[in-house]
Amino acid sequence: MKVAIVTGSCGLVGSETCKSLHAEGYTVVGLDNDMRSYFFGQSASTSSTRALLESTLPEYTHEAADIRSWEAVEAVFKRHGSAIQVVVHAAAQPSHDWAAKEPLTDFSVNATGTLHLLEATRLHAPEAVFLFTSTNKVYGDTPNRLPLVELETRWEIAPDHPFFAAGIDESMSLDAAQHSIFGAGKVAADVMVQEYGRYFGLKTGVFRCGCITGPAHAGAELHGFLSYLMKCTVSEKEYSVFGYQGKQVRDNIHSADLVSAFQHFIAAPGSGEVYNMGGSRHSNCSMIEAIALCEEISGKRLAWTYKEDNRIGDHIWWISDVSKFQQRYPQWTYRYDLRGILTEIHGACVRPSN
Repeated sequence: MKVAIVTGSCGLVGSETCKSLHAEGYTVVGLDNDMRSYFFGQSASTSSTRALLESTLPEYTHEAADIRSWEAVEAVFKRHGSAIQVVVHAAAQPSHDWAAKEPLTDFSVNATGTLHLLEATRLHAPEAVFLFTSTNKVYGDTPNRLPLVELETRWEIAPDHPFFAAGIDESMSLDAAQHSIFGAGKVAADVMVQEYGRYFGLKTGVFRCGCITGPAHAGAELHGFLSYLMKCTVSEKEYSVFGYQGKQVRDNIHSADLVSAFQHFIAAPGSGEVYNMGGSRHSNCSMIEAIALCEEISGKRLAWTYKEDNRIGDHIWWISDVSKFQQRYPQWTYRYDLRGILTEIHGACVRPSN
């Protein structure tokens, strides 16, 4: 029996990972205590996804364990021991704004929880592959110091800059930047995952993601902008755009494409590897461009308001350069572009719930 541990198993990335690994013949143990409902309210609860996983995946076992508890985490790893071949750590508190409200909670989930999982892997499953969903926010606001040019619907990097062709690569410094409380906690986790690879020799991979999305995303105002944007468009709920004239740019990757990248790493892991991972030049948009596309796909107009103050640590322009990963794993490619992503999200928004 080969076991995969997936944290945040009922979230967007976690649930996609559970389905993918289950299809590969793994017995999947999901750790998720639905803290998303605590973070963002009952409408963001992942309980329905848990029910779906338990009803459709015969070899899925759910553990409502809190990764902030060393005892709870170690108990799961002790139970399965060396049968654990893969650990995918997708649990997180994902919001800048929420983190500032409860810094202790944020850090305990994002940093301490990660350390618990790494140490449990080292003690009980040292041959397992450990993947961590980090974030581009580990770079803080350094991207905002790039030479940016304001265009009609977006900010864009100067055409003569090395990042213009493919996006921002892993050479960008993490230092001397404002990260937000959320970003600082993710830096701690990110570096620790690298260190357990380099110092202890674990097979660890860090994926610094841009915006991850898809039809299974329980988008909320504070997290999951494409999902929440389409939800507001379909339901005719007012949406707020924060700063930068709505021209801030994000790349967007479908959760299935990200999990496909995970599968390639699992098949040929490194140790202490770091990859920027997002939609790249293949799939990106500004807020204004995303609103226009949501309106086009849904056939509805979105009522939105503009607030001048941007969120602390927010990026004006982010496009991930994924060429390092593509060079290492040349068989990996995208299945979804931006329109394909939003079309699927729209389908999920209008689909009857029962």
